[in-house]
Amino acid sequence: MYVVLLKFAENRAAAGAHMDGHNAWVAKGFEDGIFLMAGSLKPGLGGAVLARGEDRAALEARIAADPFVAEGVVSAEIHEIAPARTEERLQALIA
Repeated sequence: MYVVLLKFAENRAAAGAHMDGHNAWVAKGFEDGIFLMAGSLKPGLGGAVLARGEDRAALEARIAADPFVAEGVVSAEIHEIAPARTEERLQALIA
């Protein structure tokens, strides 16, 4: 499982021009069953994605395809998590 932090970068001002492509990229991640959660980093720092089901190389390629990443709107940090214990409602995450 991975936590991906998409932190605003130098080209943040171009976010509006690439928003449709970024939103389509997020939707594709959910359609493919890779993204479990996506949301904003507060306050206005960028976004975050919880992902699973791909190896790191495949996830890195997926992240690189995000128009926000490709156009320097955000920089991506990928953090791998090996879940060992969860609250009962999240048991599927460690299956």
